[in-house]
Amino acid sequence: MGVAAFEARRAVALAAGLWLSLALPVEAEQASARAPEPNTLVPPGVMRYAPSGFPDRIVASPAQDASRGFAVAWRTDAAVDAPVLEIAIAGDSPDLGEPRRIVASTRALRSENGLAHHHRADVDGLEPGVLYAYRVQGDRTWSPWMQLRTAGDASEPLELLYLGDTQNKNASLTSRVVREALRQAPDVRLVLYAGDLVSGGDGEDDNEWGEWFDAAGVLSTSSMTAPAPGNHEYFEEFEDTPRERRVLGAHWPLQFALPGNGIAADGEPATTYWFDYQGVRVAVVDGTSALDLGSAAAQARWLDGVLSDNPLRWSIVLIHQPFHSPRADRDNVELKRHLQPVIERHRVDLVLQGHDHTYGRRGPARSAAATPVYVVSVAGAKQYRLSEQARATMDPVGEDTQLLQRIRIADGRLRYEARTATGRLYDAFELVDEGEGKRLVELREGRIEPRDCGREQTLKGRRDRCWE
Repeated sequence: MGVAAFEARRAVALAAGLWLSLALPVEAEQASARAPEPNTLVPPGVMRYAPSGFPDRIVASPAQDASRGFAVAWRTDAAVDAPVLEIAIAGDSPDLGEPRRIVASTRALRSENGLAHHHRADVDGLEPGVLYAYRVQGDRTWSPWMQLRTAGDASEPLELLYLGDTQNKNASLTSRVVREALRQAPDVRLVLYAGDLVSGGDGEDDNEWGEWFDAAGVLSTSSMTAPAPGNHEYFEEFEDTPRERRVLGAHWPLQFALPGNGIAADGEPATTYWFDYQGVRVAVVDGTSALDLGSAAAQARWLDGVLSDNPLRWSIVLIHQPFHSPRADRDNVELKRHLQPVIERHRVDLVLQGHDHTYGRRGPARSAAATPVYVVSVAGAKQYRLSEQARATMDPVGEDTQLLQRIRIADGRLRYEARTATGRLYDAFELVDEGEGKRLVELREGRIEPRDCGREQTLKGRRDRCWE
């Protein structure tokens, strides 16, 4: 029986309300396996993510001092202008008392799902380490009350997550990584995304963002979200850099309420920022702007100032494009020339990266030092192949593996774990603060063997990818 005949009989059986047990022929199974899965679960012509009077896409992000404040972004339809956020100290009683009210700013965005209003409320004057309840307003509606704790004292344990590119098939495949991440890190306070949150550029941008928020789930409201912009957050993007001039996509400046302490490049909104969270200074760098818009030198000067003024024990740099690329035929020279010397000079602890859809870890340029530790990872479905150079210079490495990274900081130790979508330990180490510097301790017990594709990828005739 051919595939078409099988599908026709199946449709008749389903329409009649009957259960028809038919064995799909081997050749049909193979044809189905070769067919690429759609990037979203939204069928063509269906408006799944139209804005309404009910608040959605709610996401909290850290203020520059995350112990004293945070900001919230959300979306409604165009009937809502300047709504309010209400906030109160969370307690065990459902009576939250008289909440503080903060009026949001509003900006409009038209997409394939219609006209939406995106709102932003900045909350300041909070107390460190306190659990707050907050909700946001729609059109005669409210979101549920959500709970978020401000950053505490630097002596308190901190648990955070780092996720590489989510980008593709967020609803169908990235969502399982997020659920596993919550299982592995139930006390997560901060989530770092290394760019390319969605694929974009295909007329389905808003659907993709809708599915990203579906996948992120409770992470976006119960912990603070800090994303780096990737090349797919830019309009008219291409796979490799440098290429023609890019324009920042319309969603990025509205979708997140990020600190405004970065630098703008060539008339674009600022896509760099920094914040302090419980003993850690996090600096977010825009690799696409550095490589394609000529801002590498300016970002290096800005980053030098951010790191020079750092009184905290730990530091992390978050960037999309890697300094040492594990994928073949990529060499981000401008990053190495301008930004890497700043990172090495200030002995940043972790440099967290994405873009190359593989896994790879590498140490600092100076062999005698333990830091910085450079990591590339991927959370989403698109999986590339490693270069031979990566296999020779990085350890461990991996292909064809969806990953999450749990980072826990306590008692002068930073423990890093990379785990697969099924929770298996893939990589682990500790950085131990010894006063004069950090010592790296490998944690090999329980790790699974590094994964390879183990097969040839013929999709679209490309052999540089394990999975599309």
